[in-house]
Amino acid sequence: CALVEWFSPVADAPDEDTGLWVVEPDYHPDGRRVQDVVHLQTVLRAAHLIPVFCPDPTPVQLKQHAVLDSYRAFYVKKYTDHHAHEIAF
Repeated sequence: CALVEWFSPVADAPDEDTGLWVVEPDYHPDGRRVQDVVHLQTVLRAAHLIPVFCPDPTPVQLKQHAVLDSYRAFYVKKYTDHHAHEIAF
């Protein structure tokens, strides 16, 4: 099994400047992130997410484990390899 956090697209098409889809986390009405435990056979592949950076500098003290909680939106990286490009395109 795997714990999955769900994200939804921000728009109906990829970002015009990057060609990448922009997603944001899904939330329950009480503010908790939507998560599910799914069987590994239902997972096609992991998604590589790149934060949509704001104009302010990224804090030096930001740790990798806190990135998903520190940004509101993410690009879905489709250039990881050929298979990711085909799936996320």
